[in-house]
Amino acid sequence: MVFLNLRVSPAGVFGVAFLARVTLVFYGVVQDRTLLVRYTDIDYHVFTDAARFVSEGRSPYLRATYRYTPLLAWLLTPNIYLHELFGKFLFISCDLLTAFFLYRLLRLQGLGSRQACGYCAFWLLNPLPMAVSSRGNADSIVASLVLTALYLLEKRLVACAAVFYGFAVHMKIYPVTYMLPIVLHLLPERDNDEGPRQSRFSFQARFYEFLRRLCSRAVLLFVTVAGLTFFSLSYGFYYKYGWEFLEHAYLYHLTRRDIRHNFSPYFYMLYLTAEGKGSFSLGMAAFLPQFILLLAVSFAYHRDLVFCCFLHTFIFVTFNKVCTSQYFLWYLCLLPLVMPAVRMSWKRAAVLLMLWFIGQASWLAPAYVLEFQGKNTFLFIWK
Repeated sequence: MVFLNLRVSPAGVFGVAFLARVTLVFYGVVQDRTLLVRYTDIDYHVFTDAARFVSEGRSPYLRATYRYTPLLAWLLTPNIYLHELFGKFLFISCDLLTAFFLYRLLRLQGLGSRQACGYCAFWLLNPLPMAVSSRGNADSIVASLVLTALYLLEKRLVACAAVFYGFAVHMKIYPVTYMLPIVLHLLPERDNDEGPRQSRFSFQARFYEFLRRLCSRAVLLFVTVAGLTFFSLSYGFYYKYGWEFLEHAYLYHLTRRDIRHNFSPYFYMLYLTAEGKGSFSLGMAAFLPQFILLLAVSFAYHRDLVFCCFLHTFIFVTFNKVCTSQYFLWYLCLLPLVMPAVRMSWKRAAVLLMLWFIGQASWLAPAYVLEFQGKNTFLFIWK
């Protein structure tokens, strides 16, 4: 997909993107005060309440429906001490940081400055990331951590990348699926004469050779540092908040069901079986297609790590038991890195993008009636 070089400099595009997000933040203040349907995401109020509990020395989990790491509540304590809009400005800043690392990664692919910025514009000027971060959703933090880790891996700064990766998994569990492709990507290359010899070896010999390569310095360094980062954070919060931290931050998401607001293909099935005896087993079985596809993609595409991570995220979101609009950001933040290799006309791309937004709108309309007016639209949503 050939992207036209932008006439505007990268600094100009980033400036416009920043001003657009700031405008949406202040527009949200007006809408919240004047309209019945509020602009600010309900989760932002949950974050702020949890931050208030933390600032008082209490557990953030005293706030019902807070299902996140306490680190997020700690980051948002300036909502209490400074201003309630602090968190939104933090989120839009992470949005721009994500775009910055997109730009740097595209430059590493050999693109020129303006061409790389042109692909970044798909994120910077995209109304979905703009709206989600300015409404107060924290997923931009995870996106920025993931892109930082990928950039550092491309620069072969393995230990630094592992730290950011550990933070990303702690903040949101879905990047844990990247571990296998990252490890495979870091494996040392085989010797040139090893291929012909391996064809005569048994499966056991090839397996032992694979294990030997797993013990390379880069792999061990990444796994050790990422593991220490993740487990240090988790142990620290477990020590302070106990079992409720593990329950709400991690275990809840394994069994979570959202039968009122969900793009998942399992949505209607899980709604119909919500009270059945096999409900839990059925929910666990829904992870099987994810696991098989993620495993296959890891071994097939690990050499192109960015593309592999994009496929991982797309598969994870598509086949997840719960999928809301902000989940699309998880793979949209990686899409600009894939776009230079896509062979598609802009006319076809525009049509597909329009169909994607129409699909969202056609689902969200009855979902709004269900969520805010309490009318039974489940069958209509499923169709």
